[in-house]
Amino acid sequence: MRILLASPESHVWHSRAHIHMGLGYLAGSLLEAGFTDLTLYDAAIETESIAEALQRAIAEGQPYDVVGISSPTPLINEAWDAARQAKRAGAITVLGGPHLTLMPDESAHRPEVDLVVRGEAEDTLVELVVQLADCNLQFGACDLRSILGLTWRTGDGQVIHNPARPLRDDLDNIPYPAHQLYKIERYTSLQPLTDGLDPNARAYTIVTSRGCPFTCTFCSKPITGDTWRPRSVENVVAEWRWLVQDLGATEIGITDDIWNRDLDRAKDLCRALIREGLNTAPWVTVHGMKVNYADPELFQLMKAAGAKRVGFGVESGDEYILSRVVRKGQTLAQARNAFKWAKAAGLQTMGFFVFGMPQETEETLEKTIQLALELDPDLANFMIAAPYPGTQLYELLEKEGNSFSHDWTDYAIHTDEAKFEIGDLRAELVERKWREAYRRFYWRPKRLIRRLAMPDTWRHLPPRLHDARRFVVGGKGTRGASKTAA
Repeated sequence: MRILLASPESHVWHSRAHIHMGLGYLAGSLLEAGFTDLTLYDAAIETESIAEALQRAIAEGQPYDVVGISSPTPLINEAWDAARQAKRAGAITVLGGPHLTLMPDESAHRPEVDLVVRGEAEDTLVELVVQLADCNLQFGACDLRSILGLTWRTGDGQVIHNPARPLRDDLDNIPYPAHQLYKIERYTSLQPLTDGLDPNARAYTIVTSRGCPFTCTFCSKPITGDTWRPRSVENVVAEWRWLVQDLGATEIGITDDIWNRDLDRAKDLCRALIREGLNTAPWVTVHGMKVNYADPELFQLMKAAGAKRVGFGVESGDEYILSRVVRKGQTLAQARNAFKWAKAAGLQTMGFFVFGMPQETEETLEKTIQLALELDPDLANFMIAAPYPGTQLYELLEKEGNSFSHDWTDYAIHTDEAKFEIGDLRAELVERKWREAYRRFYWRPKRLIRRLAMPDTWRHLPPRLHDARRFVVGGKGTRGASKTAA
């Protein structure tokens, strides 16, 4: 059986490309189950379209039997298109990922989608492929009712949602991602805005835990759930050793939602990396660490273990918005301490901030800008709130708000348009303060000098100028402004 695992391409954020860990975990589980004729297709780095890849396989006499496609909400249209291409090539199509977990019925009714996998998919996909092999790829003749986490159609078109698959606690027993299958030479450094867009990077990512117990109102956790499940330090170190010593990693990114939830475990992991001599490859926290599970010793250990940069989810500079609207479960004082301790340890810092949550005002947005200037991270990432399905924000807007999003593509977070208005909050205000944040943060003399001194700025001048115009100046008009004027 020939299997292709695919990820569609985002047309929203082009400055970096790093590996798709979901595909890697699925591939690792399939390989361990004995399905070795397996290919990863990541549209972000491929030189041919998925249609071309499928047709080339047919021309070579080795068509794919099963095509699995993973998709978040903003890329679901691209995922459906990929499924149509796969169906034309004669493959069974299986869709999974965050959007499919939240809204499986939507895709299950589409003719180009044969099967939908919900939740963490390693076990579900392996069981499905075993069934397909036993049924000679005639999935209509398979007993699909026994596979937890699967959505499928009966012969008369009825959609069946099998019971959900419980989240696994034994993460150490899940096979490592199939890192060896990635075309790693085609990926870039993890953060080109600080490191330059290195085309020769061997930048791998690693997941040391899954899930997050916090309930931020803008955050959806359809795959990994709202419980925190760590891998053992020994298990993580073994994968880390493979990346550094066998695969020649030049950079590693931790992509957990909250890798430092257990402060003692985070310190033990750093000590193990130091003890095993695995601190030679620099590493970063790709997503925001929780500032309330940190102390000076953690950052000192991270630095000694090879860490070069840490990110923090700060979100808002207004205490009320942070605690009562975002419900972040942290304080501004804790954020200030985390930045202070990280900088004292010699680590670069990133700050993530969100604009346009319900009850925001010009004053609260200004406080967020002021806090970003005060914390002065090496990189500040300002995002406009997006009401993803499955979030409390989405549910609130369904009842009270005015959403501007009429297509799933509109839900991308790295855009320059407000996604909604609610109460007295106007889109024009959100967009104006968002651009003001970028302008005031990055157009300070010391920032401009630092940016102009980077060779990467001149090597990639057109996209840098494009980003500057989009973030700071904006277009001739915005969706929010036109809605308000109407």
